Amino acid sequence: MPKRLISVVIPAYNEEACLPELASRLAQLMDTNDHFTWEVIVIENGSDDFSWPILVDICSADSRFRAIQLSRNFRADGGITAGLRHASGDACVIMMADLQDPVDLIPQLIEKWEEGFENVYGLVSRRGGTGPIRRMNSIFFYWLASKLTGQRVTPNASDFRLVDRKVYQAVLSLNESNRFVRGLFSWVGFSSIGVPFEREARFGGVSKAHTLKVLQLAIHAILAHTVLPLRLITVMGFVSAFVALAVLGWSAYLFVLEGVPFDGFGTIVGINVLGFSFLTLALGVIGEYLGLVHEESKDRPHFIVRDSIGFD
Repeated sequence: MPKRLISVVIPAYNEEACLPELASRLAQLMDTNDHFTWEVIVIENGSDDFSWPILVDICSADSRFRAIQLSRNFRADGGITAGLRHASGDACVIMMADLQDPVDLIPQLIEKWEEGFENVYGLVSRRGGTGPIRRMNSIFFYWLASKLTGQRVTPNASDFRLVDRKVYQAVLSLNESNRFVRGLFSWVGFSSIGVPFEREARFGGVSKAHTLKVLQLAIHAILAHTVLPLRLITVMGFVSAFVALAVLGWSAYLFVLEGVPFDGFGTIVGINVLGFSFLTLALGVIGEYLGLVHEESKDRPHFIVRDSIGFD
C-alpha cells in the first residue's frame, strides 16, 4: 500500500529570521514520521527582506520543500489559498512561518485525522509573547465574530490546522474574492475537532498582528472584506453620535445651572443630530455590503504567482 502524502502549506511574509529554523524543525518531523510522504509548500507573500533567497537555498538542499513567490502581498488568506491550489496531499497542514504554531503538534493532528476527523483545528489556550492589548484584541475579535456570524468563527480557533483533501478542495471550490479562509473551513462543514495548544512567542522577526490589523480582520470575518472609503461613512456616524450626546449633555448642564434660550432647544438639536448619526451609520453598513458586491463583481484572482521552485 503506497504511503499517504501530507502537504504542509505555510504563508510567509518577511520571515527571514524564522525560515531556517522552521525548515530544520520540519525536516526533523518528516524524517521521524517516514511512514508518510511529505511536501512542504512555503508561499513567499511579497516580502521585502531576504525570505525568497533563503527559500531558494532551502529548496535546493531538500527536495521535499517547494516555494511559491507571489507578485505582492495578498495577505495570509491569499497566501494560504495559493498554497492549497498547489497542494496534492491526502491531507494538508496549514501553519504560519513564525513558529508560533508548534511543529511538534502536527503528529497529534494527524492522529485525529486517522481517527476519522476531516478538519482538525488548533485551539489556542494561551498566547505567549503578547501584551494585554493584543490579548484583549483577540478576545474581542472572537467574541464579536462568533456572535455576528452565528458561531461560524469558533472562539480561539486558529489557522493552524490539518484538513482532509476533500475539505480543502471544497474550500477551493468557493471562488469568492473576499476570503476569510478560517471561516470558509467552518462553513463547508465536515467532521471537525479542536486540539488545544499553547501559542509560543515568535521565534524571530516582528509580529504583523497590530491592533488595527486585528480590527480589520474582525470586520473581514463578519463582512468578508474591508472597503475603507465606505467605512469612513460609518465612522462619521459614530462621530456625529458622539457630538449628539455631547450636545445633549451640554444642554442638560445649561438647563440645570443657567437655563436655556427657550424650552426644548437643546433637546431638539441633540435629537436631530442623534437621528442623523443613526442614519449615517445605517448608510455606512449598507455601503460596506455594496463594497463587497463591488469587489466580487471584479472577479480578480486570489493571488498572482511571480516565481516558483520545485513544481513541474
